[in-house]
Amino acid sequence: MVIAIVLAAAAGIAAIDQLIKFFVLEYLVPVNSVEVIKGLLSLVYVENRGVAFGMMQNHVWLFAVITLLLIGAMIYLIASKKLTGKLFYTAAILLIGGGIGNLIDRVFRGFVVDYLSLSFFPPVCNFADYCITIGAVLFVIVMLLSGKDDARKVKAPVSAAIDKDAGTSPGTEKKDAGQSDESTGDAPDGEQS
Repeated sequence: MVIAIVLAAAAGIAAIDQLIKFFVLEYLVPVNSVEVIKGLLSLVYVENRGVAFGMMQNHVWLFAVITLLLIGAMIYLIASKKLTGKLFYTAAILLIGGGIGNLIDRVFRGFVVDYLSLSFFPPVCNFADYCITIGAVLFVIVMLLSGKDDARKVKAPVSAAIDKDAGTSPGTEKKDAGQSDESTGDAPDGEQS
C-alpha cells in the first residue's frame, strides 16, 4: 500500500515537471529568457546534456542508467521496509519523481530542459533538479537519524546482556552458596544455627 502511494506521488511530481517543461518549450524557447523577479529569478532556456545543475555534460545514457538504478534502490528500500517514516517517504517521493522527470527528458529528448536561473546560484536548473536535491538532503537526514536509532538499539541489549551475565539486577549483589544472610540472621539452606 505504501509503495503504491509513494509511486503515485512520485508520478505526480514527474507530471508537474513535464507540464512545466511543456510550457517552457512552447513559450520560453522563442524568447530564450524572461526576468521574473528583477535581480533574483529569471527563466532561461537551456538544454542540459549532463546531470543536475549542468555538471558532466554529454553522458546522457550513462545518467539514464544511473537514474534507473537509483530509482530501483529507492523502491527496494520502500518494499523491504528497511527504512520507514514520513521523512523517508517524502525523500523517496522527491527523489523518484525528480529522477523520472529528468529521465523522461534524457530518453525522449536527448537532453534535460532547464529553465530556472537564480542570481545567487549560477547553474540553470529545473523543478526536478530541486526535487532531487531536497530529496537527497532529506535522505541523508533519514540515514543519520537511522544510524542513531541503530546505535541505541545495539547499546540497550549489550548492557542488558552484561547485567544478565553478571547474574545481578541493578543495585543487588550476587551471594555465594555458602554465605549466610546476615540481615535476617538466617543460615544457608540445610544448616542450623
